[in-house]
Amino acid sequence: MSEPIAAKVLSLNNVEVVYDHVSLAIKGVSIDVPVGGMVALLGANGSGKSTTLKSISGLLAAERGEVRRGEVQFLGRSIGGLMPQDRVKLGIAHVLEGRRVFEHLTPDENLIAASAVRSRNDMARNKDRVYSYFPRLHERRTVASGYLSGGEQQMLAIGRALMTQPKLLMLDEPSLGLAPFLVAEIFQILSRINREEGLSVLLVEQNAIAALEIVSHGYLIESGRIVMHDAADALKRNPDIQEFYLGGTDNKNFRDIKHYRRRKRWLT
Repeated sequence: MSEPIAAKVLSLNNVEVVYDHVSLAIKGVSIDVPVGGMVALLGANGSGKSTTLKSISGLLAAERGEVRRGEVQFLGRSIGGLMPQDRVKLGIAHVLEGRRVFEHLTPDENLIAASAVRSRNDMARNKDRVYSYFPRLHERRTVASGYLSGGEQQMLAIGRALMTQPKLLMLDEPSLGLAPFLVAEIFQILSRINREEGLSVLLVEQNAIAALEIVSHGYLIESGRIVMHDAADALKRNPDIQEFYLGGTDNKNFRDIKHYRRRKRWLT
């Protein structure tokens, strides 16, 4: 008997994104995120990770980009024609790279500002929920957010996304610029949110070591194409991933490394 197919919160089917009508950024990208799952999109800087997220959240137009081909489905519905705010109302939350909090506002005010799509009763309940996951923010809730540390600002950015009561949380490089112990703390909290609330997570990361510890499945994107996808444990054992994304292996095979580099050139 075959295993049942897991329900999908998100499905990208052969998505192609073009900037300025000529510059092809991602090419035939297909990604699935199961309901309640945690999936990583891995790759180097400039490989197309952020563009992929923006094709889902609808933020391409602000950068003169568009989905030229393919389809983005959220909970079985095609969302290509929806404005970004309508995608938020459906349940898609996108935490942008670089945190982007309102530095002149306190954490408390930032959370209130992020809850415009929900009722006042939801706002109070959601704020308590955010502070339960990030008690450090509660301690600093009356301080201007510009004075928070990088880790605290990242916690606040995630907290702002949670205020919208998302069904899918997308994070773009949450580990960027943070010390390893802070990355570990934030990723543990993300795992807890996923486990306790069943919140689906799509995690974009260059830090493959940290990402593959908390997700169940991963995709590797290079030059705008998905070149590999598998269960997280299988990716951690893959020699190409170990060599180029996990810091290398003890027994390096020069011929295999050359073959992988040559294969990467063919993808461009």
